Amino acid sequence: MASFKEKFTNPPDHTSEMEEKDIADNKVMAILAYLWILFLIPLFAAKESKFARFHANQGIILFIASIVVGIASAILGLIPIVGAIIGWLLSICLFVFFILGIVNAVQGKAKILK
Repeated sequence: MASFKEKFTNPPDHTSEMEEKDIADNKVMAILAYLWILFLIPLFAAKESKFARFHANQGIILFIASIVVGIASAILGLIPIVGAIIGWLLSICLFVFFILGIVNAVQGKAKILK
């Protein structure tokens, strides 16, 4: 059984399930998937690409998470200092996931963000 650290630092990789040509042709679409609402572009423009769809699905999850974090930050902002710090930390964590997704897309990898 894998430890928590191993699961977190070595997420499942689905790159082997995709064709190299698909990855090479759709890297830009995969990158767009992580630019907030632009996940819609690869979702509709590259429907047939398994690689672009994989990243678009992760982009959707991050988009929804960013809305939830925004609402939570607004609510937590009502609590002086502590609420602002928690909201800020959540936003930073979310930003890191966006960057990790873009890095994976640029490298042609299909790793699940965790």
